[in-house]
Amino acid sequence: MESIKSCFFQYSTPRLLAVKSQGIGLIYRLYQLGAFIFFVGYVILSGHHQVTESILSSVTTKVKGIAQTNTTEFGEQIWDVADYIIPPQEDGSFFLMTNMIVTPNQTQSKCAEYPTLKSICTSDLNCTKGFKYAQGNGVQTGRCVHYSDSVKTCEVSGWCPVEKNVEPPNPALLADAENFTIYIKNNIQFTEFNFSKRNILPNMSRSYLDNCVFHRNKDPNCPIFRIKDIFEETREDFQTMAVHGGVMAVQIQWDCDLDKGLCAPQYSFRRTDKKDPKSSETQVHNLRFAKYYKNSDGKDTRTLFKAYGIRFDVLVYGEAKQSDFLITIFNVGALLSYVKVVDFIIDKIFLCVDKEYKKKKFDEHQLQ
Repeated sequence: MESIKSCFFQYSTPRLLAVKSQGIGLIYRLYQLGAFIFFVGYVILSGHHQVTESILSSVTTKVKGIAQTNTTEFGEQIWDVADYIIPPQEDGSFFLMTNMIVTPNQTQSKCAEYPTLKSICTSDLNCTKGFKYAQGNGVQTGRCVHYSDSVKTCEVSGWCPVEKNVEPPNPALLADAENFTIYIKNNIQFTEFNFSKRNILPNMSRSYLDNCVFHRNKDPNCPIFRIKDIFEETREDFQTMAVHGGVMAVQIQWDCDLDKGLCAPQYSFRRTDKKDPKSSETQVHNLRFAKYYKNSDGKDTRTLFKAYGIRFDVLVYGEAKQSDFLITIFNVGALLSYVKVVDFIIDKIFLCVDKEYKKKKFDEHQLQ
């Protein structure tokens, strides 16, 4: 009974020995210092005591600027944002028309197809009634008619006259677009941290937003960008790209440390449709749209636009960091375990090489 009590109702501690050795003591203290520096540098300063969350974002854009053109189809004309942004609103991107090929006064009727390998003919036998193909402009009627004095093509039923396959004007018609401005509104959220922010700061007045330009004012908080400045930063020539169009990315990077109260956007720009230098293909970005009306005879009529332009994609990246109590506790526990490792190693070394150390540390007892 007494042995049971001594087993369950007492607590024993390991025997501690103070080993007087300058060399061993120095190594031990250096190891402790290294473990502490590692904890402060790797865990605290590098943010390993924090949890991270990816960004949720929404973007809206507004383009402002006026351009003037003088063409044979329209004469002198003024273009505003309702004319050159197609479609008027997209999510995080927009298409800015910089050049165009116009086919005016199209009506639903019959006319000669544009000359291609599949449409050139010499007689009605070369044309198939009801035949259509993706690159064509209508449905063939089965007749071979004159496209010009020297060329015959299959007649089609569709919007006539058909669009001409010609090169866009060079220089671009809306060359003035390089002086347009883009106003970007970006709202972000980190739901786990219950944190939200926008790139339009509370102290930005209407007069400030009416006059600030990101590159001109050298203000990293200004959300208004001149198109020419964007192209100069990416070392691209706007007037060259405006002829056939292209794709430009506006990148917004949010790296937020919520413990320090740091959370601000950083803007950068790059062209994303760069071609292979070995390719001879011309980079082209275009789309078609039409404006409809009725002519004097009451027939549905349209003006077809083959619009070349620059697509701007606003891409938002980022994450937020914030301290987490449990992760900090785990890292403190890891630090203590690193410190204990040297105790274990030194103890094992002394047990192997120093008999007096072993005698002082353990009381040996032989079981009967």
